[in-house]
Amino acid sequence: MSTDFLSSAAPARVRFARAWGWLLALIAACASLPAAQFVLFDVTFTFTKDDADNSKPSKSHYYVKGAAINPERPRDWTAPVDYRNGTVHIRTEILEKPAGSEPTTWSICYIPNKGQGNGYGCTGTDLYREKGVYEKDVSMKAFWQNDGIVWTEGIKQMDLVIKDGSGGGGHAHKRADHEKFFPTRIRMTVIQVSAGAKYDPSLVPNLPRKSAESLKPLVVAARGGCCGTGEPAAAK
Repeated sequence: MSTDFLSSAAPARVRFARAWGWLLALIAACASLPAAQFVLFDVTFTFTKDDADNSKPSKSHYYVKGAAINPERPRDWTAPVDYRNGTVHIRTEILEKPAGSEPTTWSICYIPNKGQGNGYGCTGTDLYREKGVYEKDVSMKAFWQNDGIVWTEGIKQMDLVIKDGSGGGGHAHKRADHEKFFPTRIRMTVIQVSAGAKYDPSLVPNLPRKSAESLKPLVVAARGGCCGTGEPAAAK
């Protein structure tokens, strides 16, 4: 007699019970699989010249910390789920921006609980000139000083830095024509995607399923560097 759990030699009720048990076990196994992505932060804020001048300890910085950064983020980004070798999906929605189409970018810096070398690492948005929604995927192994972080010890906070189009050190508050950058209002959502997984927007809470007609989506392929300039975000 065949020992297969769905053997035709077994009574129908037995075959059904075995099949049902197998299905329940499969569902339970799938439910226990670790998540493929998580939202690191999702913040909406207005940033003025006064905010940039008075942010501490560094000017032109908006600090994502405390309750603003996901309290359920993993301590170890390497195991049991490997986010360190995955990707980061950056969604930037520019809600308000001064007229004039001045190229603008934000550096996005990971501030670790424990650093090494430079002690932090930065990716960033691409350059944008108008209001809209801008999205990109970046390899966690490709951005500036990604190896300056001890990823098994986790991330303490995230620093967002508004800059012009000149490269890593172009802090917007230093510009004589700062009125081209301030005030601005943005929503930035950063999603960490595990190695081998693909970003799924349907898993992100409170995202519009369709952008308004006035918001033009821009999707940019992953690459190294940051900020749309091809230059490193060396100067926070």
